[in-house]
Order: sequence, then structure tokens, then C-alpha cells
Amino acid sequence: MEVREVITVEKSRSNGNSAGAVVVSTDRAESNGAKVNVKDAGKVLTGAEILIRSLEAEGVEFVFGHPGGAVIGIYDAMAQLNPTFEHVLVRHEQGGTHAAEGYAKATGKVGTVLVTSGPGATNCVTGIADANMDSIPIVVFTGQVPTHLIGNDAFQECDTIGVTRSITKHSFLVRDVRDLAQTVRNAYFLARSGRPGPVVVDLPKDVIAAKTTFNYPAEPQMRGYEFPKAGDPRLVEEAAAMISNSSRPLLYVGGGAISSGASEYVTRIARSNGIPVTTTLHGLGAFPEDDPLSVGMLGMHGTWYANQAVQNADLLIAVGARFDDRVTGKLDAWAPHARIVHIDIDPACISKNVPCDCPILGDVSAVLAQLEPQIRKADTSAWLEQIASWKEECPLSYESDDKLRPQFILQKLRARTGGDAVVVTDVGQNQMWAAQFFSYNQPRSHITSGGLGTMGFSFPASMGAAFANRKTGRPVISINGDGGFLMNCQELGVAAAHKLPIKVVIMNNGYLGMVRQWQELFHQERYSHTDLRPSNPDFVQLAEAYGCVGLRATTPEEVDAVLDKAWAINDRPVVMEFRTVTEEMVFPMVPAGARTDDMITERFKPEDCA
Repeated sequence: MEVREVITVEKSRSNGNSAGAVVVSTDRAESNGAKVNVKDAGKVLTGAEILIRSLEAEGVEFVFGHPGGAVIGIYDAMAQLNPTFEHVLVRHEQGGTHAAEGYAKATGKVGTVLVTSGPGATNCVTGIADANMDSIPIVVFTGQVPTHLIGNDAFQECDTIGVTRSITKHSFLVRDVRDLAQTVRNAYFLARSGRPGPVVVDLPKDVIAAKTTFNYPAEPQMRGYEFPKAGDPRLVEEAAAMISNSSRPLLYVGGGAISSGASEYVTRIARSNGIPVTTTLHGLGAFPEDDPLSVGMLGMHGTWYANQAVQNADLLIAVGARFDDRVTGKLDAWAPHARIVHIDIDPACISKNVPCDCPILGDVSAVLAQLEPQIRKADTSAWLEQIASWKEECPLSYESDDKLRPQFILQKLRARTGGDAVVVTDVGQNQMWAAQFFSYNQPRSHITSGGLGTMGFSFPASMGAAFANRKTGRPVISINGDGGFLMNCQELGVAAAHKLPIKVVIMNNGYLGMVRQWQELFHQERYSHTDLRPSNPDFVQLAEAYGCVGLRATTPEEVDAVLDKAWAINDRPVVMEFRTVTEEMVFPMVPAGARTDDMITERFKPEDCA
């Protein structure tokens, strides 16, 4: 059960730097939930020591990092202070940032990254942008050249604040060691509060070395920073009336419902009122997909019946979703018969893409708690019968033959785990098949890169999820294509060194599969630079070179034996290469810019559409 914050906002007293600041206080003293004593309070410490004690005060469990000249003082202090958190030495800073994302998504806590200046910081940019698009709370500490050298093109200097300003919730450059502890406090609170997101803290080398008296602040102090909790009671009442009077309602649930811990509210409201539920890619697991009310994922590669439900609903209740273009397709033809209730904590998302009739700004859990008792159950029986008919008319399916197909592998994985696993997917066809065929019944059981679509995300993110679940023993499965896996496969050595029992699945079709699919369907089968076979390694040998176990299956009959072997090994990662059908495609599919009810449900040739 997640700890939810109760906030108060008040003007602070004028005193130096905090004159007129807005103080946002919370009933949770530590960002990561654990009660931690502040060590060395009142002592004179270096900036490096202050950073370490501040991370401990925040309840940080893992720091994913890589040392370098600008942060060597922090690593030296780490060696001397023996902190309570565990530092994980990653092989590439991008991998470390994705690992922090995976940890954050698996736990709801803030992930932490520590890297050096220049290339250390720039290597994190993709992960920071990914976290920003997907509302993932991470704090990235970057080294910086001494303050007097900033702007002089010093060795390994980079304007990290300038580079990351547009892809963070906020970025801090600490110029005075006396501001460091407060900045750390602010950074973690910013990352996790409101709409979560990434925060960068840039640390010049002289600030790390300077000394001051350390006292960790009890509260964050940020001028003008506020965010909503409860919704406007009048709008909540209006939404309840709209739901109560709807005969064809549909809950459209996004990742915000999971971030807010609102899955129980969503489930109760749906079941009590006979309202079907569709989820976004990030919303998978917010509502049990084995429930008859579930219509699965909507959008470009969603189920046919989910998109039919959207196109025929008379009311959409959008819960923590942002109406992404991969969901809506052609905007002016999307949900043409529906009035829209939109519940979200970010005012920038309300009516940004699709105008709504009842906008409710607030924390999803708080708003649903207000809404639930006010809804009167309407008669939705005819609507549910229609949806059941659509499910029978065009279910998710694939060709069953003697070839090894990705959907078959995912169903085998689902049967093996009973769904009790954390599935971390990469980007491309593997991602969509995992969304369609695994079936998620719990929040935080599905982790992926959605908004940025970052290939190379899965394995390092699964490493972060595995650290998060090291005590629970819950299986972590990393789903990859052969193209994406090679983008961050260097982290295999890190996972092996820490004995993480990650089950790595590589669906090797020898191509950049999703791009190949588009080339076949829309570019007259001109397969331009998507064939990976000439450069792919032997994945089994690659796994073994990193100290992992490598296994391979080439036929459907071999899959069970490979899974048996993999699940018997729990002291290191197991890499399972499945040689899958090259030409397999992800269906259903909405072509870019098309109406969502103009779905392609099976393979066609371009001349078929003439």
C-alpha cells in the first residue's frame, strides 16, 4: 500500500535565501518512505559528505552510478563513510539512468543516479528524457567543473543545466555548499510530488570539496511550487452525474492511476457500476485484465474491441491519461460520440490534445475517493453485451503452426509465472506483443518506455526492478528484440556481479522488426537498413562471456525445456534467445494518422488497399 502525501502550503518567514518562499510540507518525512536517522547532524562536513548523509536521510536504497574526475571526492567520501545505501557500478551512464527508472517504476520510490561531468552527464540525457516523458521520479546528480571554470570550456565541462532544462521537472546548479542539503531535500520532493518526473542536481567540484555545518532540513522550500490534491467538489459532482446517466461509459486509464496508487479505486468503481475498462500502455495492470470488464489496451496496437468501445462510447472517463497520439490516432475522428471527463494532476494535460467536458484537476486517488460514493449505477447491460460480441468477433490471435512465434513465447511465460512477475519490455514489436499477450493483473507489474520509445531500455531497467525485488523474490522478466538488447547489453556484467536472477528473453527475428513491418506495409517492401543478421552476435556466447547463462530455442517444442532450465537458475541472469519468425507482424494496427476504428487486423499487400 503506497503512502500518500497530505500537503499544506504556507508562506515562510523572510530569512535570507528563503524570503517569500512557498513551503510545501508533507506527512511523509522521507521521499523513499523509510524512517532514517540523520547522521552527523550539526557537524562540519564537506559537500561530498553532506550529499551522502542527505541521501541516507532521504531513505535512498540504491545509487546507480559511475565515477569520474568531477565526482571523485564523492566516491572517496563513500569509501570512508560506509553509507547505508548500496552503490551499483553500472557500465554506462545511460544504463544507470534506465536502472533508476526501473527501480522507481517497480517501487513507486525515487530512483537515484550519480555520474561525472561532461560525457557522464550527457550519457544520461536519453534516460532523463525517457523519465520525463513517462513521469518517472528520478534524481540525477551530475558532477561539474569548479564554479570559477564554468563557461571557460574546461576539461569535461558541459552546460548540464542548459542541456537538461527542457527534459526535467527542474534542474539545480549548486553554487554554495551551504545550499546543498536543502537542494537535495527539494530535489527528492519535486521528483515524487505532483506529476512525478526527473530532477537534475549539478555539483561543481569545488562545492563538493567545500565545508559547512550539516543540518538536513525537515521540509522542502520552493518558491511558488504547488500542486493539487482533491478535485473541485462541483466538478466531481458533475462527473458523477455524467457517469450515472451514461449507458455506454468507458474508463480510459493511464499510468497516472498507477503512480497515484489508484488501482483499487478504479477496480471498485468499474465493478460496482458495470463500466468496462481500457488502459494505455503505461496503465497496464491498473485494472485486472482477466476481469470480464477489461477490454485491454487501446490505441495503435490495442485490441480491436477496445478501439471499437472508444469509438462507440457515450462517455469516456479518462483517469491519469494524457490522450497521447498513439492512443487517439486521427484526433477529429476519435471518440466521436463521447463526452469526456478528464482527471489528472497536471493542468498542462487537461484539454491539451482532446477538449474535455468535465476537467478535474487533482491527484487521481483523491479525486476517485471523492467520486466513488456519488455515482449511481446505470444500466450498462446492453453496452457490455455489445463489447462481449466485439471480443468474440475479433479476438487477439496469431497463426498456430510449427514456427516459433513471439506470441506463443509470451503465453508460455504467462503460464509459467501465473502473471506474478515484473515484466520489463523494450521498444518495438516485442513491446506490443508483451502488452497484448502477457495479461497484467497487478499495478507495477509492467514497465516499459512509452513516450520516448527508447530502444535499449529493457535490460538496464529490469536490473533496477530486480534490485527493488531482491527481497521479495518476485520474478523479473526482461523482454527484448535483438536490436534493442544490443544497445545496453553491457549491463549483463553488472547483473551477473550482483547475482540478479533476471530472466532475459531475446526475440531474435534478425531485423529491426517494427521498422521492417512498416517498410513491408507502407513502403513497398523496401527493407532499407533493417537487416541485423550480418552484425548480430551469438547471444548465447555473449551471455556466457558476461558470466550469465545462455540458452536457445528455435522451435515451439524447445520452449518449455528452455524455460525449465531458466527457472531453475536463481543466482545469475539467464539469457534466452528465441529464434522467431522474421516476417511476423503486430496486429491489430492503426496506421499513423488514421481513425482508430480503421484498424488493420491481418496482413495485407499494398495493392489490396488500392
